[in-house]
Amino acid sequence: MHIADLQGIGLTSQLAIAELIGLCSGALEKPVQENTVVLGNMTVGGTIEKVEELANVLQVCVDAGAKKVLIPASSVVDFQTVPSDLLIKVQLIFYSDPIDTVFKALGVS
Repeated sequence: MHIADLQGIGLTSQLAIAELIGLCSGALEKPVQENTVVLGNMTVGGTIEKVEELANVLQVCVDAGAKKVLIPASSVVDFQTVPSDLLIKVQLIFYSDPIDTVFKALGVS
């Protein structure tokens, strides 16, 4: 993957997983599954980082109408901070690496 700084503001050390999925979705001509939210960031090297403020982020997802939420496996430790009534409102799908996320978001087997 080639990343260019078109706006001249400096390159980021992180690339959102959702951006990778968008690129793959366009290349494969396959849309992301409906009502799906993808959480998480990865470094340019491909390391997945956990989601900060998981409970608040999940609440925003539910309020926006999400039915499925893809969450990095590294964020599992933060589930104790999420109210149980919030957890039952969405289908949680865990991913461990960027490629796994693309397959799950696009519904590719």
